[in-house]
Amino acid sequence: MVENQCKARPVKAYIMSDLLKKFGSDTTNDVVKLAIAVVGFYIGLFYLEYVDTEYSLWLTWFLMPVIVTFMLPAVIIVLIYMSSVIFHLYRLYRLRVADGVQSDWRQAARLAVCALWDAHGWLFHGYEIDGIENIPDGPFLLIYYHGALPIDMYYFIARMSLFKRRHIHTVADRFMFKIPGWKSLLEGLCVIPGTVQTCAGVLRNGNSLAISPGGVYEAQFGDHYYRLNWKSRIGFAKVALEAKVPIVPMFTQNVREAFRTVGWLRGVCLRIYAATRIPLAPVYGGFPVKMVTHLGPAIPYDPTLTPEMLQQKVASAIESLVEEHQRVPGSILLALIERVYQMPKKNKKTYTNGNCQNGISKKEQANSLCENSDSDKVKLP
Repeated sequence: MVENQCKARPVKAYIMSDLLKKFGSDTTNDVVKLAIAVVGFYIGLFYLEYVDTEYSLWLTWFLMPVIVTFMLPAVIIVLIYMSSVIFHLYRLYRLRVADGVQSDWRQAARLAVCALWDAHGWLFHGYEIDGIENIPDGPFLLIYYHGALPIDMYYFIARMSLFKRRHIHTVADRFMFKIPGWKSLLEGLCVIPGTVQTCAGVLRNGNSLAISPGGVYEAQFGDHYYRLNWKSRIGFAKVALEAKVPIVPMFTQNVREAFRTVGWLRGVCLRIYAATRIPLAPVYGGFPVKMVTHLGPAIPYDPTLTPEMLQQKVASAIESLVEEHQRVPGSILLALIERVYQMPKKNKKTYTNGNCQNGISKKEQANSLCENSDSDKVKLP
């Protein structure tokens, strides 16, 4: 290091003279030439005296795991755009495709996209479904816990479409339809920004529908304790009662270990979301943890239940699935080990979500911001 600094002086002088020569023929203003030379001199001085190349390489190597954890979620974005491209191609060649498969071109494109996601889930997460026998033969409402990314829902829809030939409609936030390139994909996969009436209509037409009452809020501000963040949302209960269909509770083991949100920015992102309804919580992860979707027994239609009572009943069913199948708090390392060895589950303590106003006490004041701006009385989350 000392030797490098000793050799630095002639190099610094060369930097100034070289810059003056370069700009001597191109610039007539002496002040400009002098300013450029001085700036270049100090840049070279800083680099030679304060930047250690070996340290920079070491720092890059040291931070590589952190960089990778924030880059891996981009793989999911790439897959989503690949799925969108598939739908665009099928739409362009729909006449030839329809003749080749003797069916609707949208169904052919849908199966191609499902094959892509099912392969990813099988290879990357060893994805499985437990309790498939709990799915009714007719239309039903699927209520699930929302991870940082609903990747388990992608896998579940793909598996059901490919092996059970049953496509499940889903409800998504309206902002997803504004993302460039996603509209065709969402329409092809029967994703809707539904109200209570439109969702009930989907079910009455004989289709099945999936809703996450926590929605984007639960995705951003949930944690590895797997508490439900439903607040006072009862729109899904109104849909089930109006359509007179059973509800199937769903929870995917280790969904929060595959992708997580940055915890120390949660307070800032919560206030921004309360004011703008725009999800900005950074997501990191993409860890190849074991993922198993667990389906609980169907909750039959009961006209004597109010929406609030039905909400509590469904919340308790999902909490039971979490308590039975998920290690709390979640561990990324142990979830990775479960790819090859199923470890016994030991929870540190029993917890309850109560009235679904979930979240730890220090977030209650911030949660009230979103509570005041909630629009569940008009549309579903």
